Amino acid sequence: MAIEKKYCLNCNAVIQGRIDKKFCDDNCRNAYNNQQNALTTNYIRRVNHSLKKNRNILEGIIPAGEEMGKTTRARLLSDGFQFRYFTHLYETKKGNVYHYCYDFGYLELEGDWFLVVKGKEV
Repeated sequence: MAIEKKYCLNCNAVIQGRIDKKFCDDNCRNAYNNQQNALTTNYIRRVNHSLKKNRNILEGIIPAGEEMGKTTRARLLSDGFQFRYFTHLYETKKGNVYHYCYDFGYLELEGDWFLVVKGKEV
């Protein structure tokens, strides 16, 4: 009975060793898995970058030593704020909905104004 040769999923080299082995070495295994996960990893990296940027923009709106500040939609947009990215929502008893980017949030007010708040640490 002839033994069927197995080939590395990454480089197609003949695999030596255990019958259930899929890669010739750790480098090929890592390269293959990194390539398989690249699209998902890049998407997550881009979203996390946008969330961090949004957080930093909100933090910059609040004056030093204060808990809140006000700004306009135009200023947020000119700073590169992306409204579609936020980490969570908080609804008050009055029904106001704050959008948070980690520990900084904003509430849309009338006339394209926004109230920016620093959240309490849990």
